[in-house]
Formats: sequence, C-alpha cells, structure tokens
Amino acid sequence: MHPRPEHEPPEDSEARKSLAPVICYPVEALPEPDLSAYRSARNGWEKVADLRVPPREALAFEVPAGHFFRITSVEGPQVGDLNLFSADLSERFYSGKTRALHGTHLSRGDRMWSGFPTLRPMATITEDTLDWYGIDPFGGSVHDVIGTRCDPYTHCLLSDGGQYHHCCHSNLTRALAEARNLSPREAEALVHDVLNVFMCTGFTRETGQYFMKASPVRPGDFLEFFAEIDLLGGLSACPGGDCSSEHSSDTAACYPLGVEIYRPAHAPEGWVQPAANRYDRSHGL
Repeated sequence: MHPRPEHEPPEDSEARKSLAPVICYPVEALPEPDLSAYRSARNGWEKVADLRVPPREALAFEVPAGHFFRITSVEGPQVGDLNLFSADLSERFYSGKTRALHGTHLSRGDRMWSGFPTLRPMATITEDTLDWYGIDPFGGSVHDVIGTRCDPYTHCLLSDGGQYHHCCHSNLTRALAEARNLSPREAEALVHDVLNVFMCTGFTRETGQYFMKASPVRPGDFLEFFAEIDLLGGLSACPGGDCSSEHSSDTAACYPLGVEIYRPAHAPEGWVQPAANRYDRSHGL
C-alpha cells in the first residue's frame, strides 16, 4: 500500500512523473510461436486422458512433449492454480520471468518459461476461450502470473493463527508428494508460483493492492496448452471458487476442473523441442 505522502513534491515533480515508460524486456527477438501450425496439428488428434480435479483439491498429471492439454470449466465458475514441472522435476515454471516477458496476464501465443539455468518454453498457450475479456474498467484481466497461490502461511498470519489445509499451496504439495512418492517437506520445496487459470485480477489504482473479482469463466470454457517438453502438471481447484469474495476457506461455492490431454496425429510443422538457454554459466569468473 502506498503511504500517505509526508514530503512536499519538488518543483519538477510533474516533469519527473511525465517521463515515458520503457519496456524492460522487448520481445521482438523472441521467435513467435506458429499458432497455425499448432492448430493444424489438432486435426485428427486423440483424447488420451479426461481427468477431474475435485473442489478444494489438486491433481498431478503427465503430458508428454508434443501433446496438448486443456484446463476446462465443467460444472461452474472455478479458478485453478497451475504448477508446471519438467517430468524429471529438474525444471519449474518461472512465473516472474514469464510475467516480465509477456505481461501480468497470459493468453493465446504466450509461453510458460522455466527457471534458470534452462530458461526455455515449457508450454505454449494455443487457445483461450476467455480472450474476449481483455482488460475491464477496473484494470482486471484473466489468467494472471502476479498472484503467488493461496497458502496456509499467509492464512495463518492474517487469521491470527488459523490452520487451513486446502489452500492451493497445500493442495499442490499433497498432489506432488503422491505423484512422485515424496515426503510433504520434499514436495513443498518444489511447489512454486502459479499461473492462476481463469482468475480475474489486477491492481487497484489508489493503493496498488492486488485484487480479485468474480471470474467470467463458465462451463465449456477452456485454456489450451501445447507441451514443449515432457511435463508434470499440478492443478489445484482453488478453495476460493470463482474468487468473488474470499479464498482459503470452505465458504465459497467450489466446482471441479477438467484436464483433457490430447495426442496429435503428427507434430506441428517445423516444431522441435526447445533447447536449454545458451548462456555459458561462467558468471564472469
């Protein structure tokens, strides 16, 4: 929250404020995904899995490189928190760098990047039925990479010691522990910041605070991805439901989420698995 000013503005304050912004990471040098090639690869594809994430729980699922997967609304408006790992757990989704490259909210054509030292595309978003939403009058949009995931630690902090075990962080921890036969502490160390699928969020103009509002998602909507590498996904059906009021509680109406995995008849034309980042890792030493 921005504090109330205690200092008088200098004479040139307006001039300082009026300086034009500069994009931190111009992405013109990044190769653009060929969405027409991805879409052509969907012709004749085969659905190989149709999974359900129960409300206030999470599910881990594997997606081989070259396959598509969809996160779908199946019964009612529901937000999902998505973690992505490489199948061997050596790489994790890097939400901060993805945000720096693509913006606060993701949609068709954006990519989910892994962390250092690989820094490569893990998945490409190939379809988004909520792309019509854009940015609303409050500055809100959908599919954000600004929120971290609801967690029991912040809940405990803000509720004077409350213990709640179905926050997305805990849900993802349990799902990963079960999928890879890890202890809860081993799994928790690997859980990371998420893509908030279907969540509608932004920052208030007055205080700069992160806000959420009712998701516009409805049954039949989906966000579709192409797996650029072998993936292990973790998806939590957030205890906040559509996030119109609160999360980290059993108060909100919650619904399951669907995960559909498709095997294409052929790879997208020209597609190859992305190589790891080419930085030599010497760090000037």
